[in-house]
Amino acid sequence: MKLSVIKRRNLWWVISTTLMIISIIAMLISWQQLGAPLRPSLDFVGGTRLQFERDCAQPNNCTQPINISDVREVVDAQNLNNSSIQVVGKNQQGISIRTKTLNVEQRTQLQTALSEKIGAFDPKATQIDIVGATLGRQLFTQGLLALVVSFAGIVIYLSVRFQVDYAVIAILALFHDVLITLGAFSILGLVAGIEVDSLFVVAILTITGFSVTDTVVIYDRIREILNLHPNDGINKVVDDAINQTLTRSINTTLTVLLTLFALFLFGGETLRNFALALIIGFTMGAYSSIFIAGSLLAWWRERRSQPKELLSTEIDTSASQDT
Repeated sequence: MKLSVIKRRNLWWVISTTLMIISIIAMLISWQQLGAPLRPSLDFVGGTRLQFERDCAQPNNCTQPINISDVREVVDAQNLNNSSIQVVGKNQQGISIRTKTLNVEQRTQLQTALSEKIGAFDPKATQIDIVGATLGRQLFTQGLLALVVSFAGIVIYLSVRFQVDYAVIAILALFHDVLITLGAFSILGLVAGIEVDSLFVVAILTITGFSVTDTVVIYDRIREILNLHPNDGINKVVDDAINQTLTRSINTTLTVLLTLFALFLFGGETLRNFALALIIGFTMGAYSSIFIAGSLLAWWRERRSQPKELLSTEIDTSASQDT
């Protein structure tokens, strides 16, 4: 069965545009509510994160899940009203609190008050992280710079290996993948309180590499077909190139996704959001490589050739009239 990408390109563009608009709206709402397009972790904003887990070895200590309202009451009583609170862990027996920078005495007071309210904590499961605001800004700046440098490098490489229009369209497809991934995490931040950390920046950079790799394979096949059949229309060339590389693209993506799903399910809390970002980004990368990059290239080449065709028609008509 031959996949006709060009024939239904309006459908692919509508799907992508809809997802991008939803992503932008989600980030605007997040900006209004949180002051940032995504919910930032301590890696970027600085402060103290405390994670406690009930000691279920003690009798009747874990009979009920932790009530977040009880935690909020204790936190507010410590004058930490703007803190972010999440119930975490197996059977909702743990809590994660992100708040302003606390000294040792303040952390001890908070832990003691929480223990009295919701039950004793397991000291082995207690985690306390402190990040300075200066370091958080530095991490954000370096992550943004790395992303800009990667985009610039991709443009230069594709311009040299192919042509400038190939590079520009590949970047548009790449922007599509990154934007939708950001939008998904913006929604997750609003709905589920999921934060983005420095690993998320690594995930975005990895997504750019994967997406461009798939696109380059298709572009390479387009160039080969154009060299072999220079008289074929660009729409036919793009469709042939996509169909010839389709099996390779699907197999590669599915193989990577299987690994990422295993990492998401069994990799632990630290790697779960990293794996989720890669799952979303790689899926969108495969989609954009197959349905967006090639169809945009064909559309652009059609538009670029139209003036020449019209000029040629006008010349032929004038010559006929003169005769």
